[in-house]
Amino acid sequence: MLGRSANGIFWLFRYLERAENVSRLIEAGFRMALTRSASDAVDEWRSLIVTLGLRQAFEARYGTDYTGPHVFNFILRDKDNPGSILAITEAARTNARMVRGGITREVWESVNDGWMQLREALARPVTETRLGAVLDLVRRQATQVRGAMEGTMLRNEIYNFARIGSFIERADNTARILDVKYYVLLPSVSYVGSSLDNVQWENVLRSVAGERAYRWLNAGRMDPRGIAEFLILDERFPRSLAFCYSKLRSNLASLAREYGSEVKSHEMLGDAACQFHTTTIESIFEQGLHEFIGKFIRANTALALQIQRDYRFTE
Repeated sequence: MLGRSANGIFWLFRYLERAENVSRLIEAGFRMALTRSASDAVDEWRSLIVTLGLRQAFEARYGTDYTGPHVFNFILRDKDNPGSILAITEAARTNARMVRGGITREVWESVNDGWMQLREALARPVTETRLGAVLDLVRRQATQVRGAMEGTMLRNEIYNFARIGSFIERADNTARILDVKYYVLLPSVSYVGSSLDNVQWENVLRSVAGERAYRWLNAGRMDPRGIAEFLILDERFPRSLAFCYSKLRSNLASLAREYGSEVKSHEMLGDAACQFHTTTIESIFEQGLHEFIGKFIRANTALALQIQRDYRFTE
């Protein structure tokens, strides 16, 4: 398969996953802001902008006015933000159109229809009362495209590159959501174990659609250490870091069988995936959750770049 086509598939599904996960971050920020005073809510919104790496761009547009509508409209639809959900979704559609010959009609129509609906929904500024419906639309689009892919695509190299893009992006976003909670959003170490801390952890679970699954496994207990273990090490949960890396290993192994050889990214992934079988949540907290997540994000980014080099995405 041509590197340009592999690149288009990879980024189509990375962008769709990114749009969904950014919408989940907005929802987490919105829920957390509702539990805080007006002045503290500003800190919640600021932390969201910082986490997405948009502080400089946001302040060039709004200064330090980190009110909710300014923040979520900037992330959702602002033309001065090339990383907005609207821009990301349009980039996904552009990649889908570029590789249209390699995807099924159902996948293309799901991408295209979702983009048109979102463009209409974001044609005017979003109010707090409309925010939930817009975020639901973003997530629904991603779900529909995934469903079309799973139901109609051959399990070949195209499918593998699509899944690799999805799980690279999902792992990155789950890690960042965790980091928002424990390093940026928590006002002080003294809040650990407080009612505020527990509310924030519950919102983190909701932001990755994991609240019900966690409660099933833990009889409803909201234990911060248990939640971190669930999102990092539990391979049963489809947005955990361990689950994402188990699927990456499977799809990269399928590519190796299809192409007849392994490449450097297989070795990098093997080393990274092993940590989820040997690491405990106790050792993660000993080294520091923020430090662990930072190291993971850097390694995940390096793996994505190596995959692009190994499979010649620029050719």
